[in-house]
Amino acid sequence: MKDKLLSLLGICRKAGKLVHGFDAVCGAVKLKTARLVLISGDISPKTKKEIEFISSKTNIKAITVAITMDDIEQKTGKRAGVLAILDDGLAKAVNEAAVRAGKEEYYDRKIQGA
Repeated sequence: MKDKLLSLLGICRKAGKLVHGFDAVCGAVKLKTARLVLISGDISPKTKKEIEFISSKTNIKAITVAITMDDIEQKTGKRAGVLAILDDGLAKAVNEAAVRAGKEEYYDRKIQGA
């Protein structure tokens, strides 16, 4: 299921609905254009805590997934530990793929519009 999740990230990138990196994701969350935030499994605990806090303030779901920054770089061309999906449909598909993978931790927030 990890492959399905990575494939969906590639689709999001090609569709222009993927934001990479802490600052860009924080901006998308604050503007409420982000629909889902993904946190890689190998990100620092401090960064994870910060992005979860920012997401919780705007009620945007943040999920820690069992993919690494290297996996993200291979699929999207950019190394990042934090990603934001900007489309409701794609966010729902990515969330479902993460659930099927069964290796994510939920930060109890709902996807907007899903």
